[in-house]
Parts: sequence; C-alpha cells; structure tokens
Amino acid sequence: MLSKPSTGPVILNNTPLVALWSLSHLPLLRDLYEEVIVPQAVYEEFLATERSVRQTALDEASWITHAPLINPRQALVYVGIDRGEAEVLALATERSARLVIIDEYKGRRYAQRLGLPFTGTLGVLLTAKQKGLVPALAPLMNQLVKEGLFLAPKLVEKVLELAGED
Repeated sequence: MLSKPSTGPVILNNTPLVALWSLSHLPLLRDLYEEVIVPQAVYEEFLATERSVRQTALDEASWITHAPLINPRQALVYVGIDRGEAEVLALATERSARLVIIDEYKGRRYAQRLGLPFTGTLGVLLTAKQKGLVPALAPLMNQLVKEGLFLAPKLVEKVLELAGED
C-alpha cells in the first residue's frame, strides 16, 4: 500500500533488506528513495549471518544508514512481532516516515493501524520496474523463492499483472 509521499524518511525492515541484497539490488533503494534508515535491531539482524560480506555491502551502500530509537521503550508496545519490526514501527513514528518497507503480515497490520504508508519487497521491485530500473520482475521473484523467501502465489500473480508480465 502506497500513500501520498511526504518529506519524512523511508524506514526499512530486515526481510526486504536481505531480499534486495541477495538480488544485488540495494542500489534500487538509492534510486527510488535516495536514503533509507534501518533501526539498530534491523542492522544487527542483517549482520547476524555472513557478517563480513554483509558489512561490506552496507559500507558500500552509503544511502542506507542505521539509527537508534530516541525512545527505545516505544518498541515494546508492538506485541507479537520481533524486535526489528517493532523498532521499524517505532522509528517510523518517531521520524514521521513517508514510507515503511516491511514484508511481515503482523508488522504491516500495525503500520496500517498507525496510518503509516507501507510497501514490501515486491512493491519496491514493482516500482523499480515501473520506473525502468529493472527489466523484468519474474526472474527476480524466482530468485527470491529459490533463496527461501516465501511469496504468496496470488501476490506474485497480482504483481506480475501490474508489471505487465502476466
């Protein structure tokens, strides 16, 4: 779900970060949003595996910054989601985010209730396709599935239709 853009930052969760990194498409974030912020918990989660390779990727992606919460206790109000998602929502509210990039259902439901504009990995890829930044979505989605990301078949069908790839 995308809403009217504002001047606030774009806040990114771990699953879309990992997905775009695994596709070697982190530059799409720069091309689409100029700069994105990940909260500290997402930064730590991203670096929990393949640390040196992933750290190098973040070091080379100067448009991705990480930031602590002003009020860390704010993340505690989001029950039933992991720490990274909770910090994404808390940081998005603290910074009046123009967009939250989050894939997990419960996190998206919280974002919706909070009135935060949100999208997910496939929304980022669809926007990139619509702006001519990627030639086709089907190969990218196939690669994500091969790498273990679950993509609901109906969602894949809808995104491919919107991309003119049905």
